[in-house]
Amino acid sequence: MSSKRVLFVCTGNAARSQMAEGWARAMAPAGVEVYSAGTHPAGVSPLAVEVMEERDVDISQHRSKLLTEVPVEIDWVITLCAQADAECPTLGARVERLAWHLPDPARGGRNEEEARRGFRETRDEIEQRVRNFFARPEFSAARESGAQ
Repeated sequence: MSSKRVLFVCTGNAARSQMAEGWARAMAPAGVEVYSAGTHPAGVSPLAVEVMEERDVDISQHRSKLLTEVPVEIDWVITLCAQADAECPTLGARVERLAWHLPDPARGGRNEEEARRGFRETRDEIEQRVRNFFARPEFSAARESGAQ
């Protein structure tokens, strides 16, 4: 399989897209490059880092990035919120766009434990969606060649 690129986009590139990037880097078959970016980067959420660490996925060195900071040639763009979906530019005719509109775990006036619970629920939903994404037939050659 030739190199493929997947980009996760959300507005702040703070939680959902960062968690998706972390999961995808952990699960991607060989030859798949993974990126995340935001339409309005806001810094990586400490709670996103914390709940991913609970599952042994380290995103502590990630940083929020603008869309202009990722490669131009992307094969899949996966938006994680409706606002990013609406604001994400067209990145080429061959780009497949997917929309995983998930609630923002950072929204709401919750206490600390409720906030963690929301981040954990989002983390787990993203994990399953990333797992399903890499189960697609186009990744089967990489899996069969012994890739992770």
